[in-house]
Amino acid sequence: MSNLERIDMKRIPNHIAVIMDGNGRWAKQRGQSRSMGHQAGVKSVFDITEAAAELGVKYITLYVFSKENWKRPNDEVTALMALIIQEMKENVYMKNNARMRFIGDLDSLPDKLKNVIIECMDHTKNNTGLTQVLAISYSSRWEIAHAVRGIANRVKEGTLNPEDIGEDTISEELMASFMPDPDLLIRTGGEQRISNYLLWQCAYSEFYFCDTYWPDFGKEEFYKAIVEYQNRERRFGKTSEQVTTI
Repeated sequence: MSNLERIDMKRIPNHIAVIMDGNGRWAKQRGQSRSMGHQAGVKSVFDITEAAAELGVKYITLYVFSKENWKRPNDEVTALMALIIQEMKENVYMKNNARMRFIGDLDSLPDKLKNVIIECMDHTKNNTGLTQVLAISYSSRWEIAHAVRGIANRVKEGTLNPEDIGEDTISEELMASFMPDPDLLIRTGGEQRISNYLLWQCAYSEFYFCDTYWPDFGKEEFYKAIVEYQNRERRFGKTSEQVTTI
């Protein structure tokens, strides 16, 4: 039985977040430049987006480029930015009726990329299928600090009382407030950490780590991650007995 056949279609995760790791190491194994690894990883993006749309996943968030990634060699960053621009222009997510959204520091991006992102979001805003969220120039600590500043300004303006600040207040100020928290976070490439990604939102997410480098992560691997997710018991702080009686 294939992994697809093992999936319970009544228990599809609503939101899947992905850390697409291993492009550089995949390229190094083949004696290629890191930028070639990023190019090879684009196919996996298309395959996983298609698979998610077919299964009925509502949101998929891809960690494309972190704020920390600006520290990487300039030639790699330049090549990656050019690749993002090219792929977004050529593939505006109409095939899967997908809507594109963005989280990250838009003002830190090159003007050309910023304009393409805005164009793609506008072009797909009326699509009704999967929402694909790209995290570019993003870090969770940056996002939380940005939210705290927003809350502080509301207090300063007198529109929010400090005693009324709760978890919902913070969630509403986050850039990712338009989507539900991830049910499942997938990281490829063998590392077992979440690298400053959706820290607030992943409080109760299920984590799935695999050794497969991102360019080799296809639909079958994606289905396997969902099967693993469905085999787990999500308790959200409750006991197993409490969960089974709900």
